[in-house]
Amino acid sequence: MTDTYLKLVNTGFTKDLSKKLGLPRPAILRRFDPAKPLVPGPVLVLGKGETADDLSQLLLAWDQDVRRHATPKEKLGAILIVLDDAADPTDLAEPTLAAGAALRDLAPGGRVLTVSRPAAEAQDPAAAAARQGIDGTLRSIAHELRGGATANGIVLANGVQASAPSVAAALRFLLSGKSAYVSGQFITVGSDAGSLPADWNAPLAGKVAVVTGAARGIGAAIAKVLHRDGATVIVVDVPAAGEQLAKVANEIGGTALQVDITRDDAAERILAHAVERYGHLDIVIHNAGITRDKLLANMDEARWGSVIAVNIASQLRMNQAFLASSGFSPEGRIVSLASTSGIAGNRGQTNYAASKGGVIGMVRATAPLLAPRGGSINAVAPGFIETDMTAAIPALTRQVARRLSSLQQGGLPVDVAETISFLASDSAAGVNGQVVRVCGQNMVGA
Repeated sequence: MTDTYLKLVNTGFTKDLSKKLGLPRPAILRRFDPAKPLVPGPVLVLGKGETADDLSQLLLAWDQDVRRHATPKEKLGAILIVLDDAADPTDLAEPTLAAGAALRDLAPGGRVLTVSRPAAEAQDPAAAAARQGIDGTLRSIAHELRGGATANGIVLANGVQASAPSVAAALRFLLSGKSAYVSGQFITVGSDAGSLPADWNAPLAGKVAVVTGAARGIGAAIAKVLHRDGATVIVVDVPAAGEQLAKVANEIGGTALQVDITRDDAAERILAHAVERYGHLDIVIHNAGITRDKLLANMDEARWGSVIAVNIASQLRMNQAFLASSGFSPEGRIVSLASTSGIAGNRGQTNYAASKGGVIGMVRATAPLLAPRGGSINAVAPGFIETDMTAAIPALTRQVARRLSSLQQGGLPVDVAETISFLASDSAAGVNGQVVRVCGQNMVGA
């Protein structure tokens, strides 16, 4: 799980040697540290209009150093390009080129963010062209950035204003080190739902969460981050992983529940445990998943069936039970693990891609059912994440997979966990039915 190359090009004499040889030099990413500033320098806000003014005021309220014009040679922590009023492709030129002129001054680990409106909701062809053009522009900028910087966009559905809680939540997430391995992505705020936390460092305070597949790897990282963010966490895994599961539970002061999630009564057992111990359940993280890879020509029924049963059929069954239960909070949040394989497909993973594509479909179809009660459901699609599973990939293939992303490295389990915690918060309630890729803008997928 160690990227030795990443360490070599960032330390000692091998750092200088790699420079001289012109080798690719992936940067050590800026990850979340509550003791460090939200952004590593001033934030340049480009664009005109009410939204640009409102977001500038929001950043000032967070004690950020906000600039409306770039000062040459001054290092910037972030560039915010507000384009929500773009009505024609020609409207993109001035703020985008101004951002381009400032990119060389972006600090390592800096952020470029756009704020725009959805092209699909535009009535005028010119406005739709402008909005869709922002998509291509932002993703291209993300490919050009260096030093661990990322570029992402916030899309405001028609009628949603900059004052919506989820706009603040998305802005803060994307500016921070919590989004270290998220790049080339757009988060759509679809409504004004949600509420801001009393403490941005404890956005899940008072919440009870369950994480499936939590004994190790990404699941254990999710449990730890949810706990760090204030939640009481129930960790779930199969009985065979009981010892490791207990260690995770003890570490975070939560409780362990040994359940095979493919059982028909899995949801009822989770609900009973949550209600008995804590009185309610607020957050469900469907992390448990398996792979049984084979080329389709060699795929048998057992491999296909087991992956579908664990990765999607169990989630469908459990969600049905959760939504029907008074034990699950009316404003509950569900986050499911999808995969870039479910978006782009992957050789030898037809069963896995079917299950993860199924997760995406399930999330989109379930979102309207949760919205009226104030709840939400979203998916996170990891790319190449450094886990025991990816450590088993042949060395050369693993190295190639790492360097394919814009950030030229694999992500860490904590990167997935940070995105999940953001989506599980009440402040992100206006984000519903979305799929957020945590892949460093890997070449695979949309």
